Amino acid sequence: MKQPPVADLKFEAALAELERIVAGMEEGNLELEASLTAYRRGTELMKHCQALLADAEQQIRILENDEIRSVDRDSPEVR
Repeated sequence: MKQPPVADLKFEAALAELERIVAGMEEGNLELEASLTAYRRGTELMKHCQALLADAEQQIRILENDEIRSVDRDSPEVR
């Protein structure tokens, strides 16, 4: 089955696939070539997830006027 390009995946889908890859590699049942292929795909997925998180963080900074604020989890107010 052909995998979708990493760049086309949303964060949640990329993270779920990365978790599946890690679990499969931890089982130790993959042949060498399959392990290398899984490792390459996992690395791409990890970089993609990191980039998406960095983009989200940048958007939050813009929305907060470049101020990172502490979150008071006990406060009912939404800032």
